[in-house]
Amino acid sequence: MEAYAIKRYLRMSPRKVRLVVDLIRGKKASEALAILKFCPKAGSIEVERVLRSALSNLQNLKERGTVDPENVIVKRAFVDQSVTLKRILPAPMGRAYRLRKRSCHISISVEEIQPKNIVKPKVKKEEKVGTEN
Repeated sequence: MEAYAIKRYLRMSPRKVRLVVDLIRGKKASEALAILKFCPKAGSIEVERVLRSALSNLQNLKERGTVDPENVIVKRAFVDQSVTLKRILPAPMGRAYRLRKRSCHISISVEEIQPKNIVKPKVKKEEKVGTEN
């Protein structure tokens, strides 16, 4: 079962947020949350919010209503560029510099995996020694 969450028009540069998203792609959700909690980048707070939203959406899809983050992986995570706000900054000698305030969209998709079944080794039956029919 798969669920996703999207954060649109985030006022951060997509280049900076991609550095954070690359850290969690393909990891277990519990491990990804731990990475984001201790990541010093500003984008990690927003990525963590989106990941928690995706986990909540997965929980709402299920009949039971509970999801163990150990059994959930971050299937897809990517950052797209959004609109760029163009502003003007005064410069010397009557000139003007152009400021580009970039924004981005964060998309995260999570999927629940089945825990691996523990297979018990088959025990060979003991052969009876010394009995003949």
